[in-house]
Amino acid sequence: MEQVEIMPARIKIASILRKAILAGEFHEGQELSLTDLGRKLGVSRTPVREAFQTLASEGLIQLRMNRGAIVKGINPKFITDHYEMRILLECEAVARATVNRMDTSHLFEIQQKIVDNLSIVTQDEYINYNQVLHTSIWKAADNQKLSNFLMGLWNGPSVGKTTIDAEHRFESIKEHGEIIQYIYSYEPDKAKKAMDKHIRRSMNNILDSYNLER
Repeated sequence: MEQVEIMPARIKIASILRKAILAGEFHEGQELSLTDLGRKLGVSRTPVREAFQTLASEGLIQLRMNRGAIVKGINPKFITDHYEMRILLECEAVARATVNRMDTSHLFEIQQKIVDNLSIVTQDEYINYNQVLHTSIWKAADNQKLSNFLMGLWNGPSVGKTTIDAEHRFESIKEHGEIIQYIYSYEPDKAKKAMDKHIRRSMNNILDSYNLER
């Protein structure tokens, strides 16, 4: 049984906030409080502050001395650039994982568990399943730099304001199944195409959500 890659708290929090900004849950000019976010997320101020520093380096927020941060404006190109980097790196990761003969037994197991319990799966369970699947592929790619870059881009399930959550889950689970099958059957090119389709659909969800706000 392969070990599951555990994301540090700062990276998890950065991914939550990154997704919220990209999806328009936080708006340009909105103030983000270290204390309030720490309370909502059930963590101390330290990992939130570290996540803020990461997001500031990406141009998503502007830090304020001892006062949290302000959300900066983004545009469709910013969103597209973000997801295109994910597409490039995740497609490379899944191809490498396939060539490396990744053990897919644990992926088939979690996939089947989700499929069997789809009607009662909670949001947290789905988020964890999604994260485990992707990070397991990154690990199997066997390139720590590649894995680190992908962690820095991670934003979790890409559900925007125009996305029907149940439909997104169904499509994502189906796409995950295709990816796992192509890894198992040692078809790196098909695995890359399936990953491209998977992340590109997520990108379009977020772009549609952005356009709804305009």
